[in-house]
Amino acid sequence: MARSRPRSFPDDKKVAVARLQPKEYVRSRPEETTAYSETEAREYTRWLATHHYENFHVVSFLLPRKLHQDFYNVYSFCRWADDLGDEIGDPQESLRLLAWWRRELEAMYRGETSHPVYVALKETVRRYDIPIEPFDRLIRAFEQDQTTTRYRTFDEVFGYCVNSANPVGHLVLYLCGYRDAERQRLSDYTCTALQLANFWQDISVDLEKGRVYLPLDLLAKHGYGLEELLRLEQNARSRAVLAEAVEVAEDLFEKGLPLIDKVHRRLAIDLELFSRGGMKILQKIKMQDYNVLRQRPHISKTERAGILLRCLPRLLPF
Repeated sequence: MARSRPRSFPDDKKVAVARLQPKEYVRSRPEETTAYSETEAREYTRWLATHHYENFHVVSFLLPRKLHQDFYNVYSFCRWADDLGDEIGDPQESLRLLAWWRRELEAMYRGETSHPVYVALKETVRRYDIPIEPFDRLIRAFEQDQTTTRYRTFDEVFGYCVNSANPVGHLVLYLCGYRDAERQRLSDYTCTALQLANFWQDISVDLEKGRVYLPLDLLAKHGYGLEELLRLEQNARSRAVLAEAVEVAEDLFEKGLPLIDKVHRRLAIDLELFSRGGMKILQKIKMQDYNVLRQRPHISKTERAGILLRCLPRLLPF
């Protein structure tokens, strides 16, 4: 028999429980279980994916409607893991909650799930025969963020991206019917490049969390000290560091572009939008003469529209 719902949840209908972001939800005793129907669980993941505080569109208008709910379900898993890692404010508590989140994941694969995200996700996992590995690797990345705040080399940064970024690409490929190693390899290039572009765009944001993703060897190579970075000092040396970091990300984007021609046109245009958007961020960093520490580069609505128009011809019949 399922236990009663936490008293902080509304009593009129269970689905109202889902009107909580992850951080609010865990404050209401996440280990306490309640029974959710698949319909209620799907409504939760749909709500979470469309009402999160980030201005992020989980499902584009190009994605076939039959895939929308599955993308909501996968996104909600990622959103929860991300928030348990970044929104709690206490690394030890985050590690405890991430361990709980992994136990819930393992329970789902045993058919014993109770959390609404996993109730919704289990049908997606069954339908597309998705292994546990990409989900577990994402949790590992968020755990790593609690214990590792500096990376010595690019290889160490890439190792982090193997868990933090690349599994997302594999999950998208699974949902779209692709399981082969070649497409996954190309996806890894794109996802790692997107992660790096995000890192270089958000250096000051990550510094507020105590994290530095620029390799320490790269800083040393250009004579730019970590203390200078922590003080957000911009000079010729910092620009040299960013110039090389941007070049590494650009090379990865180029290596991943062939994937666009190896998938269905609707997925291809989404992939191209993400790739072109990431490359546009790198271009904006260049336009700012690599001075990103006090001015975060961003893409305007007009620029986003331009990227979309550039990609739309892929939808035209051959």
